[in-house]
This record gives sequence, C-alpha cells and structure tokens, in this order.
Amino acid sequence: MMPHRDITELIADVRRGDDAAAEDLFRRVYRELRQIAAHYMRRERQDHTLQATALVHEAYLRMLKERDVSYENRSHFFGVAAHVMRRILVDHARAHRAGKRGGRYMKVALEDAPAIAVENCDYIIEVDRALERLATLDARQAQIVELRFFAGLSVEQTADIIGVTPRTIVREWRVARGWLQRELAAHT
Repeated sequence: MMPHRDITELIADVRRGDDAAAEDLFRRVYRELRQIAAHYMRRERQDHTLQATALVHEAYLRMLKERDVSYENRSHFFGVAAHVMRRILVDHARAHRAGKRGGRYMKVALEDAPAIAVENCDYIIEVDRALERLATLDARQAQIVELRFFAGLSVEQTADIIGVTPRTIVREWRVARGWLQRELAAHT
C-alpha cells in the first residue's frame, strides 16, 4: 500500500508523469470539486450545455496542465480550482452570448449571492469584469467575492482558503459587496 501523500505531493508527481498519482489525486479531490461545480451550475441558465461533472473534469485538466502554479496546501488547491471553474463558466457565457447577442441584465442583490441563480450570461460577464477591476484595487477582496459569490463557499471555508479569520472575511465581504454594487450600477 502506498503511504498517504498530501495533495501538493500528488500534484508534483502527476506533473512528473505518474499516472497512479493522477488517479489518486482525482479520487481524493473529486467530491469537493464536484460540490464547488454544482454550486456554480445552480447559478447558471436552465438550458446550460455544460454539466457540473464536465466542469470538474475541465477544471482538473486545466489545473494539471498549468506548470507555473505550485499549490501551497489543500486550501490553496481548492481556491485555484474555484477560480479555474469561474474562468471556464465566464468563457462559456461569452461564447453563448456571442451566439445570441443582446439581452438585458438581471439585477441581483450581492448580499443574497449564495441563494441566487443567475440565468443571464451578460450578468455573469459583467460581474466578472467588475471583479477584475476590484482585483486591481484589492486582490484579497476580489478573491473573497470569487469564493463566496461564484463558488458559494461559507465564511469559514473562505477564511481557511485565504488564511485569515472569519471576522476578516465578513468585514471585507461587506466592503467588496458594496463596491461591486456601486460598480455594477454604474455600468448597467
């Protein structure tokens, strides 16, 4: 039996071409990646062509291909996974919008983010653009929004990934949410 290895060791082994490590890594992280993907997909249109399972597989493959990222720990790995899934869905929304051109923005209160379902590609894209602008001002707040709004993680899970207290997450989530609401109002 192979000794227990952490995710960062498994990723390093996968990058060296160890197929057994790739299978072990995927088996270990699949359930959590699937939960993140399912949360993302609940926010998408009813007729979305991408399924949560496909989102997990695509994100996992993209992460393994990325040679310049070294994951500090399990939390960092899942934070990156959430970001990769967001990028995939935004790219998918852009492609879908390119095919349908037009549409109206759906107004959604950011404080209700964990409970909402977004069915409009334009809104996802506009939130993503605003989040990119926020990242230039405050990268940590942008990461908090990404983890809370897009991945649907709890305050505690977000605090664990970022490495701060839950109280800090609550405070910065409030500030970031207010900034984003003003930014979205100015661009719609």
